[in-house]
Amino acid sequence: MVIVQIAIIFLFLAIGEVIVWATGIPIPSSIIGMLCLTAALQYKVVKLRWVSGVAEFLTSNLGFFFIPAGVSLMHYFDILRAQWMPIVAASTASTLVVLWVTGLVHQYLRKRISRHVTIPKQ
Repeated sequence: MVIVQIAIIFLFLAIGEVIVWATGIPIPSSIIGMLCLTAALQYKVVKLRWVSGVAEFLTSNLGFFFIPAGVSLMHYFDILRAQWMPIVAASTASTLVVLWVTGLVHQYLRKRISRHVTIPKQ
């Protein structure tokens, strides 16, 4: 069953590759493939139980996928040391902007949804 689940995920990765190759859009094929998988799950073309086992394993071990990226940063340690202040400033500013925009979207959607549905206060 695990091989079938992996095959389904790789199938959507391949679909993403084909879409990027055919259209030339500048979006990573893995993102396109996962969007296609999300749509297939949403419209019940793929059942959640068909991929849930491998998906749970991958998400529970997600930290391991960041190790190669972290190790490869050491190749650029001189640049990071010289440019640490702009990097920290850009990271902080972008994080604050994301938090602010997320809050605005949440407030907007909460008001819009509350017009149609009564949400119990907690």
